Amino acid sequence: MSIPSGVPAAVPRVPEAIHRRRWAILAVLMFSLLIVVLDNSILNVAVKTIASPAPTGIGATQSELEWAINSYTLVFAGLLFTAGLLGDRVGRKKVLLFGIVVFGIGSALAALSSSPGELITWRALMGFGAAFVMPATLAVLMNVFERDEQPKAIGIWAGSVGLGIAIGPITGGLLLEHFWWGSIFLVNVPVVVVALVAMVLLVPDSRDPKPGKVDPAGVALSIVGLVLLVYGIIRGGELADFTDVTVLAPLLGGLLVLAGFVWHEKRSSHPAIDISYFRKPAFSAAVAAIALVFFALMGVTFFSAFYLQSVRGYSALQSGLLILPLAVAQMVFAPRARLVVDRFGAKAVCTVGMLLVAAGLAAFALFGAGTPVWVMCLVFFVQGTGMAHIMPPVTVAVMQALPIERAGSGSAVNNTFRQVGGALGIAVLGSVLSTVYRGDIEGHLGSVPAGAREVAGESIEATLGVAAKLGPAGKPLVAAANDAFIGAMHVTALGSAAVALVGAVVVALFLPGKQPVREEVRARPAAGDGAVTEAGRPASSSVSGD
Repeated sequence: MSIPSGVPAAVPRVPEAIHRRRWAILAVLMFSLLIVVLDNSILNVAVKTIASPAPTGIGATQSELEWAINSYTLVFAGLLFTAGLLGDRVGRKKVLLFGIVVFGIGSALAALSSSPGELITWRALMGFGAAFVMPATLAVLMNVFERDEQPKAIGIWAGSVGLGIAIGPITGGLLLEHFWWGSIFLVNVPVVVVALVAMVLLVPDSRDPKPGKVDPAGVALSIVGLVLLVYGIIRGGELADFTDVTVLAPLLGGLLVLAGFVWHEKRSSHPAIDISYFRKPAFSAAVAAIALVFFALMGVTFFSAFYLQSVRGYSALQSGLLILPLAVAQMVFAPRARLVVDRFGAKAVCTVGMLLVAAGLAAFALFGAGTPVWVMCLVFFVQGTGMAHIMPPVTVAVMQALPIERAGSGSAVNNTFRQVGGALGIAVLGSVLSTVYRGDIEGHLGSVPAGAREVAGESIEATLGVAAKLGPAGKPLVAAANDAFIGAMHVTALGSAAVALVGAVVVALFLPGKQPVREEVRARPAAGDGAVTEAGRPASSSVSGD
C-alpha cells in the first residue's frame, strides 16, 4: 500500500536481531496458519467418506456433517476476539504456542472418534485451539515487520491460505485412498510438533506494553453475543428455516448482546476495542468485504464437494486436484497484490477482485453433469485470482487502521468477521440448497418405501444411499437426484454471486482510492543485535526476542 505524502519517514521500531530474521519468522507463522487452513480444506473433501457407514466412515448424517464443520466455527468465532485481546495482554507467542498445542490434542482425539457426536466434540476443541492461533499469527507479523513491508508480508501470509487450500484436498484424497478416514486429522499432529519447535526457536514475543485495565464485562458480552449469533445462524441452516423459535431466539439474543457490547465499549474508560474505528469508512468497508466474500464462498465450497463427488463421481483425490487452480491463483497473486494496489489503488483492485469472485460463483449456474474439466478449472482459477486481490488489501486496511499495540485485537476483528460471514454463508446458502433440492426431489420418491421417503429427501447423499439399496430399480432415482441437486446448486450459486456483487459495491463506495506515492528513506542502524533498544522505540512496539 502506498504511503500518503506528508507522512514523515518511519523510525525503525523493530530490534535489528528480529528484523534480520523476519522472513524466517514469517515462514513459521505461515506454517502455523497452514495447520488451521489445512484441516478445514481436508475436511471438505472427506465429508462424503465420513457420511458412509462404518467401517468406511462413521455414518454421519447431513446435519451431523454440518455440525462437524460448524462446532469448530462456533467455538472459533466466539473466542477469536477474546484470544486476540489475551495475546495483546499476556504475549502473542505464548498464546500462539497454547493454541497450537490444544489444536494438536483436538486433532488426535478427532482422529479416534467412533461416533459423529465424538467428532463434533473434538472438532469444537480444535476450534478452541485455532481461535488462539489465527489472530496471533497476524499480530506477530505486524510486530516484526516495519510498516512499509507489512503489505508485502500480509500478501505472502494470505498466499499461505492458498497453499493450504492446495495441499489440503490433495493430502486428504491421498490419505483417504490409503488409510482410514481418521488419518485426515491425525496428519495434523506431526505438523503441530514441527511448528512448535520452530516457534520456540524463532518467533519473538510481543505484547501491548500498556494494556490498561481488563474489561471483563466487554469480554463476556463479546463471547456470549458471538456464540449466540453464530449458533442461531448454524441452527437456521440446519433446519432450513430461519423463522423457527429455536433460530430466532439465539439470533435476536446474540444481536441484543452484541448491541449491549457496543454500548458498553463506547462508554467504558478502558474498552476492549475502540468502537470509533468503525466510523472510518475504509475500516468498516474492509471488514464488511471480508464478511461478504466469505459468505459467498463458504456456501459454494460446502456444496462443491458434493457436486464433484456425488454428481460427477470423482474421488476425494480427484476433487482435490480440481480445486488446485484456485489455490495456485492465490499463491501466485496474493503476494503480488500490493504491487497492483500501489498502481491502481485499493478501491479499484478490490472491486475488480469482488467482480471476479462474483463471476466465478455465477459460473456454477452453468455447470451440469457433463461440464468439461477444463471449464471447472478455469472457474476455480478465476475465483482464486479474485480472492488474491481482495484479502491482502482489506487485511492491510484493517491492521494498519489500528495502533500496533492492538494488533491482536485488529487481527481478531478481521478473523471474526470472516468466520461469522462464512458461517452465515454455509447456513443461509446451505438452507437454500436444501430447500430447493427437497422440493425438486419430492416428486421422484414414489418408488421409495414409505418409511424411507423422509430420509431419502434430506440430501443427495441420502437419496443416492436409498437408490443403491433399490438395485436396478433405483437408477431413475439417481438421475432425478443429480438433476435436482444441479438445479438447487444453480439457484444457490446465483445467490452467492449476488452477495459478492454487494461486496463489490461496498468496496467501490468506501475503500480509499489510489494514494500519492512518496519515497521513504528507512534509517535502520548498521549496528549488530539490539541496535534498536527498548528505550529507543515507541512504547507501542513491545517486542522481545524471547
